Amino acid sequence: MSGPERKRVLDPERDGAALKALTHPLRIRLLGLLRQHGAATATELAGLTGESSASTSYHLRVLAKYDFVAEAEHRDGRERRWQAVDDVTAWSNTAMGATPERRARVDVTRRAQLDHLERSLAQHEADLAAGRLSPEWREVAAVSDRVPRLTADSLAELWACFAAKLEELTIRDQRAEETRQVVVLAAGVPLADRDATRDDTGGGNGADGRPGADPEIQT
Repeated sequence: MSGPERKRVLDPERDGAALKALTHPLRIRLLGLLRQHGAATATELAGLTGESSASTSYHLRVLAKYDFVAEAEHRDGRERRWQAVDDVTAWSNTAMGATPERRARVDVTRRAQLDHLERSLAQHEADLAAGRLSPEWREVAAVSDRVPRLTADSLAELWACFAAKLEELTIRDQRAEETRQVVVLAAGVPLADRDATRDDTGGGNGADGRPGADPEIQT
């Protein structure tokens, strides 16, 4: 993303077929790769995913049918190139939680995001080992795990502030030198309070003193 965020908001009532098409692990990954690395061919994406070019070509056509991807300018006349139409796909959690099928689709996308984080962390560690990141970048890289107690309104405010600041910095750095892609995966998932007399989580005291919560981890 190098400018204002392009967001597509899906309505499960109106866009049920599009949601069904999107929530397939390989399609989510193909769309993510196009968003991260820019336009690519089915063959190039096959090399990145370990799938056959026939498979990536088929799934790209499905994504195109529902306007998640579109044809990009061709470098030559031999193979079609694809690009992502939007930077972000979003929906109402309330609407998506209305049925078991919709909740399952949300679960597929969240699992795909966690897989993306795992691959990104592996690449980051490889970049560190190979000396491809300067001391400046090594110093600011971090993974943070915090467990505050917030109201629903405060969590909504946190998300709004996070999105606004990320867009502000992205726009500011469009013309900056020595920028790098930075994988930013944020989570804010409320947990129901557990019975304080039962500790079946295997964890110790958390950062806010509640049994079972993981302590903050930042590196």
